[in-house]
Amino acid sequence: MPQKPPSRPIDVRAPRFVGGYTFVLAVIVLLVALLRPLEESITARLAGPEFLLLIVLWASFGAGTVFGNGAHPFAAVFRTVIRPHLGPADVEDPRPPRFALLVGFVISTIGLVLHAAGVPFGLAVAAAFIVIASFLQAFVGFCLGCQVYLVLIRAGFIRPKTPIAT
Repeated sequence: MPQKPPSRPIDVRAPRFVGGYTFVLAVIVLLVALLRPLEESITARLAGPEFLLLIVLWASFGAGTVFGNGAHPFAAVFRTVIRPHLGPADVEDPRPPRFALLVGFVISTIGLVLHAAGVPFGLAVAAAFIVIASFLQAFVGFCLGCQVYLVLIRAGFIRPKTPIAT
């Protein structure tokens, strides 16, 4: 007997919308990180605009990872403001995009830790990875984190309770 897919599929356009907003914010983080000198004191590093903006991305990724795709603030904007004005859409399994949010959460965590530790360009490199992945998601429709998720399933590192269409 075939198993049912996850109960709450998501609109395929939502991750692209989220990727667009993430891209814009990540580009700002990257530019600020590259243009500002690394502060000597940890207090100054933690109060810098690049650190605070990356915290916004980190919190967004965290919300989507922990509470589901719909909890991501940019997804909430899509669901409440944009989606009502669009026609019907295809839906997809929410697990790969949620895993992609986890990857973004991990990368932004690494950037925050490296910046707090005073590693030159640590935050900028993390922001650059987020810029690349969100660009691919928003403008090409290629979810890098989703593809990693599918590779991990095929390799047997992740075993979903219900089948996933690959």
